[in-house]
Amino acid sequence: MDIIDFKKLEKKDKPIFDKFYLARYYENAQYTFTNLFMWREMLNLQWATEDEIIFTITEWNGKIAIWQPIGAKEKMFEAIEKILHHFKNSHDKINFVGLEKNFVEDLENYPDAEFKIESDRDNFDYVYLAEDLINLSGRKYHGKKNHLNSFRKDFPTAEYLPITSEIIPKCRDELNSWYEIHRKENPDDPFICYEQAAIHEIFDNFDEFKLKGGAILLGGKVVAFTFGEKLNSDTAVIHVEKADPEVRGAFTAINHDFVAAEWSEMTYINREEDMGLEGLRQAKESYHPVKMIEKFNARLKEAH
Repeated sequence: MDIIDFKKLEKKDKPIFDKFYLARYYENAQYTFTNLFMWREMLNLQWATEDEIIFTITEWNGKIAIWQPIGAKEKMFEAIEKILHHFKNSHDKINFVGLEKNFVEDLENYPDAEFKIESDRDNFDYVYLAEDLINLSGRKYHGKKNHLNSFRKDFPTAEYLPITSEIIPKCRDELNSWYEIHRKENPDDPFICYEQAAIHEIFDNFDEFKLKGGAILLGGKVVAFTFGEKLNSDTAVIHVEKADPEVRGAFTAINHDFVAAEWSEMTYINREEDMGLEGLRQAKESYHPVKMIEKFNARLKEAH
């Protein structure tokens, strides 16, 4: 058995990934080409396709992480075997990350090796009913409804527009202002520069990646923007959401307006993970997710 021939991800690879991702029902927000492309440089992402299976690995701080193989269910034992063979001389590096439950079952049932499997709560995706985010009905959304109404009252000239080539330069201006503030607050955080560059690159390829986006303009200036795409047959995923912290209610407004304008036909909205950040966790929980997409990490157990 040959080793897996990994290579760097390029824009031209999108049709291959789209075909694989659409062939099965994946709920993990990681499984979109946009997400892979955005973080490919930061994570040194590499991929390969063999025997109708996509293999993906990333590297962060010198540690290799193996993503869930993408392919038909009946090919997963074969995929695990290929991964074990590829890393046979470095079994300590066999660390799977971001796994959905269905692949965890494959690891548990794999006959030729044992894996230690752990839940990764910090990376669970938050999923909401689209109609809840649009209607904000009932007592549990009372505060959100009030925030939205206050925004409408305080900024009656605010305008929601879909992101187009005319709007993107204004979004870039808002993005740069947002990161300028955050770099001053967190000068040693490398993630900030990576994310800024990644979002600019997505704007460069916005139409090509078939993304939907929305922006709120106030006096001709973008004060909030967001973008996402269809994740599976009934779910849209929100990749990025930014808003001017000085404009009270801008986050609430862009969250509501984008789903109402672009995703009303979807059942679910996946708003990705909180990364273990307490403020982000509180914000995501405050919208009352209808379900969480569990993710797991797994390590190969040493044979005795």
